[in-house]
Amino acid sequence: MRSKAITKSLALVLLKFAAGVGAIAIGLATFAPLSLAQVRTSIYKPTAIASGVDVNDILTDKDIPTGQKGFARDYAINVQKDERLEISVSAGGFDTVLSLLDSAGEVVAENDDSVGDNTNSLIFFKVRQSGNYIVRVSSFGGSSGGKFTLRVNKLQVVK
Repeated sequence: MRSKAITKSLALVLLKFAAGVGAIAIGLATFAPLSLAQVRTSIYKPTAIASGVDVNDILTDKDIPTGQKGFARDYAINVQKDERLEISVSAGGFDTVLSLLDSAGEVVAENDDSVGDNTNSLIFFKVRQSGNYIVRVSSFGGSSGGKFTLRVNKLQVVK
């Protein structure tokens, strides 16, 4: 019985500590940590964006490491089946890479350099399945990044 009281007291202390810190998640029933997937979804929160709005942001070495000496910043957008997207990112200070990931985290479209000597990125994509998608802006070749402008447009079919 004393063991249960100690367990409850310890659980309460850990719960208060986790609430104060804000980024720690502990399973109180068994003291087992959450699965990696649960931790990622509780900490990882891409910025929601809307169609037709310029997003001015800064990519830094404090963002998501890509594993290829670069960094990435993610944005969430909800799209419907058969919508057509135009996604563009422009930056003067670094070579951009643009990726579109589906709800399973799979890359469904990607572009490094849009045309010619331009290091900005551009994707045209027809949505095959409704859901939440991730638009990822990253740097190419180990650049830590800089200022950029991202825009997602939902295109209308001309009849």
